[in-house]
Amino acid sequence: MTRITKEELLEKLFHDNYEDLKGKKLRMTRVRVPGKEVCLAHVISPSDSCIYENLGLHIGVHDGEDHRGESIGFIRFTPWEAVVVAADVAVKAADVQIGFMDRFCGTLILTGGLSQVQTAVEEVVRFFDEVLGFQTCKVHKS
Repeated sequence: MTRITKEELLEKLFHDNYEDLKGKKLRMTRVRVPGKEVCLAHVISPSDSCIYENLGLHIGVHDGEDHRGESIGFIRFTPWEAVVVAADVAVKAADVQIGFMDRFCGTLILTGGLSQVQTAVEEVVRFFDEVLGFQTCKVHKS
């Protein structure tokens, strides 16, 4: 997908009336129509404890557990409810914990060992691509 300038976009949208609209105030509203898409899949290898703490992943664990320093997997979906299926696929594919799941925004954060998180994220992306027919992105790792 190539990027276009604001001027090019306006010209494409209002091609017949573009010359008449030049210089006038226009109000544009961007609307996102949820499709079937995995738009972010990223694995952070063993993270610094400050990342865990700023994401709030260090709270709500059982007494004595400390997951700081583990790897983190982020996956983002539309439609947002797909995150529930993704969480199920992830925990069945590898020994990972759900750090955060938001069915209203489509965000899933997984925690665990690097190879386990990588396996879970890859399996979720594969499942959504091959089984559910979603548009998917590549899994990135940092």
